[in-house]
Amino acid sequence: MEDTIRIKKPKWLRVKLPTGENYRKVRGLVDEHKLHTICESGSCPNMGECWGEGTATFMILGNVCTRSCGFCGVQTGKPEPVDIFEPGKVANSVKIMGVKHAVITSVDRDDLKDGGADIWAQTVRAIRQQSPGTTLETLIPDFAGNWSNLQVLIDIAPEIVSHNLETVRRLTKQVRIQAKYDRSLEVLFRLKKGGMRTKSGVMLGLGETEQEVLETMQDLRAVHVDILTLGQYLQPTPKHLPVVEFIEPEKFAFYEQKGLEMGFRFVESGPLVRSSYHAEKHLFDL
Repeated sequence: MEDTIRIKKPKWLRVKLPTGENYRKVRGLVDEHKLHTICESGSCPNMGECWGEGTATFMILGNVCTRSCGFCGVQTGKPEPVDIFEPGKVANSVKIMGVKHAVITSVDRDDLKDGGADIWAQTVRAIRQQSPGTTLETLIPDFAGNWSNLQVLIDIAPEIVSHNLETVRRLTKQVRIQAKYDRSLEVLFRLKKGGMRTKSGVMLGLGETEQEVLETMQDLRAVHVDILTLGQYLQPTPKHLPVVEFIEPEKFAFYEQKGLEMGFRFVESGPLVRSSYHAEKHLFDL
């Protein structure tokens, strides 16, 4: 993997430096209070735009994942014990930053009996208590197929519940080593059955074909997913899966049109699109 020749990034992947009064205000609060967002730690290309719109993404349950996905830059290994004060800390960050729409995500915690579901629920409750006007999107793991743990998330009813399929069926074992394509579809099906507004994301440029992308989109519509995001995969480090292809913006536009024709209520499709990109619009445009 380290010997793979890297493809040069095309010009359409260049990002403008974040600017604007709202961004500078949030930037100042983050620095002053030493707040943690996945926007910053994940070097998201859309940080300036999202912060300017009052949206931010927070990661809970620590920063060490029990899984070793080939695309993800999050550290993998044995996580630290759960921080029981974390829900309050995240809620306090949301309040200080004045976040209008908070996206909460997490590492996978297969080491925990509940997969972290209790901390998830506590975090949502704490945010609602401290910032009752803030809407919520939860980008959740698959809880290893433990449906009683998934039900905990359904019971607290965030405005949007997202679970990313990430890639096409053929590449799942390579890209999401400990995950299963059909299990992720089952997660999304059960969320919809529980009355949730659902969302999923797919990365492109890992070697998938156009037909495979369309079939994946159809699989997501078959379980009634409302919102779809499609973005370009970027290699976090030389040890991660290489980029096989940089997808042209015109192809992303093609997939967006196809997605709308399939019945998705909202499709975000573009090279720089990430799971939480325009998250606040996904809430209000449905």
